[in-house]
Amino acid sequence: MGNTMVSDVVGLHLGSKGIGVQELQEALTKHGFDPGKPDGNFGPHTQSALINFQRSESLPATGKVDTATATGLGITAIPYADDRAKFTVDKVWSSMFKSAPRANVEKYLPDILNSLYQLNLADKSMILMALATIRAESGNFVPISEYQSTYNTPPRGVPYSLYDFRKDLGNKAKGDGSLFKGRGFVQLTGRNNYAFYSKLLGLGTQLLQHPDMANDSHVAADILAQFLKRHEVQIRNALHENDLRTARRMVNGGSHGLDVFKVAFNAGQKSIA
Repeated sequence: MGNTMVSDVVGLHLGSKGIGVQELQEALTKHGFDPGKPDGNFGPHTQSALINFQRSESLPATGKVDTATATGLGITAIPYADDRAKFTVDKVWSSMFKSAPRANVEKYLPDILNSLYQLNLADKSMILMALATIRAESGNFVPISEYQSTYNTPPRGVPYSLYDFRKDLGNKAKGDGSLFKGRGFVQLTGRNNYAFYSKLLGLGTQLLQHPDMANDSHVAADILAQFLKRHEVQIRNALHENDLRTARRMVNGGSHGLDVFKVAFNAGQKSIA
């Protein structure tokens, strides 16, 4: 089979999202294996189609895309840019985080850049997106736990108890609000999200059992990178149009921290060449 498509598909698995998944689905359809609607969501139908394709080609039927599977489907991995070397501690600190302790940038930047690289998000635009997100969520360049506020704590009430029975967060018991409050660089919040990212990162149920792990340097960096990867298509489209409001909304769901995000992103864009 000839290489008919060029994309970022190696490593895709159940739960993955984005343009790479859509192209995988289109390739499976072309080869006669129906993955369902080519919507960019790697769900059970796509997994089943992929496993059946792998079996038909005598490949390991893992339900995950490796190089051999991609080649069999006629997909060649696209060479993504790697701009990590441009983002030195001094440049990142002086242009985007001057108010934060330089030691924090020195400590956490390598993990963040590595996590982004592992997901083909190490080009300048996506690194700036990640760093500006951190600037809006955690001004001191450190993974943090969510502060008490009127959004999560009632007047003179139990801290974070407004989150306790939030169905949209998957919280279902007294104390869940505090247990699964926002943590990390991107403020992972709610039982559902802790369960999802724990599984996605290959941690089993560890984040559910030990939620404070979300503030660990490596884990927090991986969660941030995975979150951006899940929304990659929308974020890249927004950044291409210089629509920083929409890019921010893909992470936060609203406009909280938008001004800080914009200042940091534009400062980095100008200073980091």
